[in-house]
Amino acid sequence: ATAAVTVTQDSLLNVCMDAKHHKTEPGPEGQLYGQCVLWKDNACCTANTSLEAHQDQSYLYNFNWDHCGAMPEKCKRHFIQDTCLYECSPNLGPWIDQVDSSWRKERIRDVPLCQEDCEQWWEDCQDAVTCKVNWHKGWNWTTGTNQCPRGAMCQKFKFVFPTAAALCEQIWSGSYRYTSHHRGSGRCIQMWFDPTQGNPNVAVAQYYA
Repeated sequence: ATAAVTVTQDSLLNVCMDAKHHKTEPGPEGQLYGQCVLWKDNACCTANTSLEAHQDQSYLYNFNWDHCGAMPEKCKRHFIQDTCLYECSPNLGPWIDQVDSSWRKERIRDVPLCQEDCEQWWEDCQDAVTCKVNWHKGWNWTTGTNQCPRGAMCQKFKFVFPTAAALCEQIWSGSYRYTSHHRGSGRCIQMWFDPTQGNPNVAVAQYYA
């Protein structure tokens, strides 16, 4: 029985999800761009994907951050980081879930995000503006990029997402879970870390696997 457990455990570690832009397996990527560079030693994203993650109107998903006017840079960097984590991290195995969607077979669900990462995201984005709580669905795509559905009102994040937990848990329909765990605790995934100290999320994935 132990052998079977180990196999299952290993299959959750150092893996890439089966989604639109992910590599089939993780490996070094010397040329990762910008904020995605944290994952260059072992990544599920290609250099091209990492570059596109920084574009306002990226071909990755044709998603427009500025759907209610320009998103402030200090806020946008969290969304770029969120994209880098999603596309590049090989440490999300324990939270990969099957999904039947035209553009991906797997997604992440309930990834325990470190409290600081979530709070800072909310802090830096509270005055940004949006018209939707769940950004995964319900947009008007008639122009080829996401626009607010008819009748939806643009409001500041702090009214749409009254708490940091609301932002992290609702915006990508449950991909993240807000936790009271702190960075470096080995119990939560960090969107941000210092790559010279190694990737702290490796240990976190092991703990939950």
